[in-house]
Amino acid sequence: MLVVRRSFWKDRAIFLTGHTGFKGGWLALWLTHLGAKVHGFSLAAPTSPSFYVETNLEDRIESSTIGDIRDLSQLTKALRLAEPSIVFHMAAQALVKRSYEEPVDTFATNLLGTVNTFEAVRCVETVEAIINVTTDKCYENTGRTQPYTETDRLGGYDPYSTSKACAELATAAYRSSFLADAGVYLATVRAGNVIGGGDWANDRLIPDFLRAYDARQTLPIRSPGAVRPWQHVLEPLSGYLMLGESLFSEGEDYAEAWNFGPKESDAKTVAWLVDHLCQRLPTAKWHADESQQPHEAKLLNLDSSKARVKLGWRPRWSVEIALAKTLEWHQAWRSGRSMSELSLQQIEAYQNA
Repeated sequence: MLVVRRSFWKDRAIFLTGHTGFKGGWLALWLTHLGAKVHGFSLAAPTSPSFYVETNLEDRIESSTIGDIRDLSQLTKALRLAEPSIVFHMAAQALVKRSYEEPVDTFATNLLGTVNTFEAVRCVETVEAIINVTTDKCYENTGRTQPYTETDRLGGYDPYSTSKACAELATAAYRSSFLADAGVYLATVRAGNVIGGGDWANDRLIPDFLRAYDARQTLPIRSPGAVRPWQHVLEPLSGYLMLGESLFSEGEDYAEAWNFGPKESDAKTVAWLVDHLCQRLPTAKWHADESQQPHEAKLLNLDSSKARVKLGWRPRWSVEIALAKTLEWHQAWRSGRSMSELSLQQIEAYQNA
């Protein structure tokens, strides 16, 4: 049975980069719900509105430093003040299309920002475990139908994917060259395409769909036949939390790479996803965008059997439930409900599933 233990996280100091983002915000909220003392380091919320603001996260966490992960001095200062035992590194430039427009910033943030995080940790004696969040796109995508495992070759076509593959290599170098000898255990995690309430990023399918729906516009879809491993954001986050406890408690046996993907049956085409949403929202419309688009992989799926066997982790919500929870969140936000309260209700529902 999947278990995230409150007794482990309660009163534990956690340092979380990227806490103002969509995925980082959900993790920060869950950690505070478990009683952890969360110290965040990130740029200001990347969108307006944002999950961070709408759930009043600033009032729940211990401290929030607005800073750039590329600034080693500021990052080290914030980490020293926090004195955490576990670090989650989630700060990133996470959009494929934007990486084509801003390749230098993408590599600087995703590679140098990762190196800076490890360097800062080397200056803080309290840290015992680090989880570096990369992506399922770090694998060299050959278009094969078999799911990718943690031992498959790394690589990337677009700057985003390649920068995350580079971050994986940097992780391996710091693990073997510095951190293992210092008793700091370092793991990487690779998840699928996460969806959920509170994501307003541009050029991301669900936020684009909801914006078009709210504006009563027809949504152009650039790759309707692309297959992705869709999962609710709470799915991989539960894995990160379980891994964090095992990494802290058991050490070296867990200091490696981990996949956290959905069931293989939940890998669906983009067209399937938007058609399913249109069934739930009958006035929503979409059409295929025939204009020239940057290259993106057509097929991607993950093998998460290692996490199932070693951690006891497994996905709990089907893609249909994930979409229903996402729409529930968005409609509650539009009606003016307390989004902190609703988000915590969804976390409880996930834990009890």
